Amino acid sequence: MSKAAKQGKEVAPPPKPLFGSCWGCRVLSGSALIGAGYWVYLGPRRIMNRGNYPSPWNIFQLTFAVGLVCWGVVIIADPVGNQMKTNK
Repeated sequence: MSKAAKQGKEVAPPPKPLFGSCWGCRVLSGSALIGAGYWVYLGPRRIMNRGNYPSPWNIFQLTFAVGLVCWGVVIIADPVGNQMKTNK
């Protein structure tokens, strides 16, 4: 137990998840991030499909696109919210 609980002080409630339990909100925002990642991914892919070598900027764009897609998947999957539900 924490010191605050032992001393009888109120303990702050755990922070509410950003999207709460709104499934539609998570699907909308997660799929928007996945779509944005795909759109960013297409730019450097078009350049490389023409036979040009990728520049460092193209590699950065590809990496950023993968990050956007992963972020969208995490928003949809909501692993922290699922963990909090199972701990109760």
